[in-house]
Amino acid sequence: MQNAGKAEEEGGGFLKTLQLGAFFGLWYLFNIYFNIYNKQVLKVFPYPINITEVQFAVGAAVAVFMWISGILKRPKISGAQLVAILPLAIVHTMGNLFTNMSLGKVAVSFTHTIKAMEPFFSVVLSAIFLGELPTVWVGLSLLPIVGGVALASLTEASFNWAGFWSAMASNVTFQSRNVLSKKLMVKKEGQESLDNINLFSIITVMSFFLLAPVTFFTEGVKMTPTYLQSAGLNANQVLTRSLLAALCFHAYQQVSYMILAVVSPVTHSVGNCVKRVVVIVTSVLFFRTPVSPINSLGTAIALAGVFLYSQLKRLKPKPKTA
Repeated sequence: MQNAGKAEEEGGGFLKTLQLGAFFGLWYLFNIYFNIYNKQVLKVFPYPINITEVQFAVGAAVAVFMWISGILKRPKISGAQLVAILPLAIVHTMGNLFTNMSLGKVAVSFTHTIKAMEPFFSVVLSAIFLGELPTVWVGLSLLPIVGGVALASLTEASFNWAGFWSAMASNVTFQSRNVLSKKLMVKKEGQESLDNINLFSIITVMSFFLLAPVTFFTEGVKMTPTYLQSAGLNANQVLTRSLLAALCFHAYQQVSYMILAVVSPVTHSVGNCVKRVVVIVTSVLFFRTPVSPINSLGTAIALAGVFLYSQLKRLKPKPKTA
């Protein structure tokens, strides 16, 4: 009986590992296809605000469908929680918009190399707004990240300042979102806590409504068959790729939250670092991006720094409780 119990436990453990492996595979696959389809659209349709709004629209439609169908439990949310979530939605909107602006100006691989600096901004913003000071070793791990990105930037063939600063702004806004979520999303008595997927879904819906007037008053609504045809573009191709990019965008974020629910933040961070490597390599191969040896070295140093950072974060001493 004991042997049977052990065999069942091992079988269950194997299935869980297999499921987690499948989640990581889907996370990477959806991310790769999002970047490929998104870049293809941005190359011929240089309107990042329209593209970002389409991605939020598709994500919001998927979220509403999941709530209506019962696939995802519809959250009970108070007005106070909505007010607390609003700053998260604002920085989420800005972060995705800046990312698309960068992808439209420079190579996918370069955008993701710059976005490897996320840990640097995470440490700085956490120190300023949360009073969380890093350990000496965590601080030192930021040096190869900053140095690697600087080296890659100096030798990047597609470099331009608009693409560089857009990716940097994306880092600041996304890490601000993480800091705000720690600062604002505290469960209060009598309020139901939101799970990560529902929180992301609500933020996506809010982002759609936040960006809609910005789209209308800046670029105008251009993601229509009539406009695309008048611009001499293949409307079916652009719309299909935009839809696929939007679906992949929402899917990889959902899978990311599903992974985070079953692994530690450190494991998730390591997985995210590997994902960035995979996206950079596949985008270089797919788009045949010219990459010099020094540029490759800079990217490798930056990503190695990110990996080192994620490992050292685990060693950070826990704050003492009274």
